Amino acid sequence: MLDNNLKDQLKTYLANLKRPVELVLATDDSEKSQQLLALARDIEELSDLVSYSQISDAARIPSMQVTSPDTGTSMTFAGLPMGHEFTSLVLALLHSGGHPIKQEQAILDQIKALPGPLHFETYVSLSCQTCPGVVQALNLMAAVNPQITHVMVDGALFQDEVSQRNVMAVPSVFLNGESFSQGAINLEKILSKVDTNAAARQAEVLKDKAPFDLLVVGGGPAGASAAIYAARKGIRTGLVADRFGGQVADTVGIENFISVKKTEGPKLVASLEEHVRDYDVDIMANQRVVNVREGDILEITLENGAVLKSKSLVLATGARWREMNVPGEREYRGKGVAYCPHCDGPLFKGKKVAVIGGGNSGIEAAIDLANIVEHVTVLEFDSKLRADEVLVRKARSMANINIILNAQTTAVNGDGQRVNGLSYKDRVSGEDKQLELAGIFVQIGLVPNTEWLKGSGVELTARGEIITAANGETSLKGVFAAGDATTAPFKQIIIAMGSGATASLGAFDYLMRSSAPA
Repeated sequence: MLDNNLKDQLKTYLANLKRPVELVLATDDSEKSQQLLALARDIEELSDLVSYSQISDAARIPSMQVTSPDTGTSMTFAGLPMGHEFTSLVLALLHSGGHPIKQEQAILDQIKALPGPLHFETYVSLSCQTCPGVVQALNLMAAVNPQITHVMVDGALFQDEVSQRNVMAVPSVFLNGESFSQGAINLEKILSKVDTNAAARQAEVLKDKAPFDLLVVGGGPAGASAAIYAARKGIRTGLVADRFGGQVADTVGIENFISVKKTEGPKLVASLEEHVRDYDVDIMANQRVVNVREGDILEITLENGAVLKSKSLVLATGARWREMNVPGEREYRGKGVAYCPHCDGPLFKGKKVAVIGGGNSGIEAAIDLANIVEHVTVLEFDSKLRADEVLVRKARSMANINIILNAQTTAVNGDGQRVNGLSYKDRVSGEDKQLELAGIFVQIGLVPNTEWLKGSGVELTARGEIITAANGETSLKGVFAAGDATTAPFKQIIIAMGSGATASLGAFDYLMRSSAPA
């Protein structure tokens, strides 16, 4: 099952096991079952502390339960945990086998104290880059607390179950049989949802922090860059973010990051966070800022009520996928309306879907989806496609892609449970038309995350972008901005990083000048 190179790597990891790990396999005669069995045999051969057994009666077949006989903890992979989920399997083995978990002790203590039983199930697709983060967070909880169990379910393999539970976006998490979350969610957010007193405790800790010299709002490439440049100047630096990595965490292939020929979003995010943590930066993750107030000392208010103070700010809140803003879109979000073709595409295997948008993102999405679904219809508002010619040629060469120009989407249609079509207007003839389909992938650009700044004194464009000077300075004294939330003309990772450095240096220069004696 595993090639020799992968076996060598895995053997090195498994050398860190300190206690026995048992793999309990539920299999039948299917091809996936046999592949899972071969995987278990490979793992057993690589460590004397790993053993496996087989059962024929289980809720899901094929599946592999990773258990620790010493602690009574367990986590399960329903399907074949390869692709992006192979790392989740390796971590499950290590954590079950007693290898130290890289997490703050306070978080581990919080997990241990959670009352159970808590039975989590996460529906994923193996091509989803966001899913492993969720799977690994829940597996970590299951490895720490025997009252918590977790099952990763490959949605493409268990299609009937996906249909029964109306799962139309991944990752989709269920807790004790009820819907818990959909989309990216980190460990801290999971804990805040199951531990109802967590937010209040966090606010109590945060409100007592001393003022910062520079506080960065946002944890994407621009925010990470700003924090590193500030910390290197030796000033008191903080970073507050809803999640580390921002939109990059949902990006698949990155091939234009200079000096790195090819990487993936989650890998780059992990490197960003590791780099920031190398410096003396106070990172406050899982926090959403709702207000900024000017003064000699700037104040930002968090969603949990805590107030943080700083002499200067760098706003790097990034952007999110733009919505169509048509009837039915929000109602059916996660029920057929999706924004990540790589994540949710496998759930629409053999079905008809539409892609809204004819730019690079839209045409790339159509090409990827065409290899999975029955048919893709691309709807472009303009009279021509805006994607690169090489992508357009590729899309037009694929028999199951149809491109409609001058198409204005007017409504998302559904049966109350899921999408079953969309309505659009032909902008040339004025005729209203309908398409029957199971999914709609929206790829029409970005909108800045700046709504919370309205009325703050920070000047915004009509599109909501923060207006900045060459050094990142905004209209509010002591406040600088960087990245996709600003008027920077090109929304690229490498440009965001550069603007983060610029804004941070601009803020440092402001601090030096404002503190200089008259």
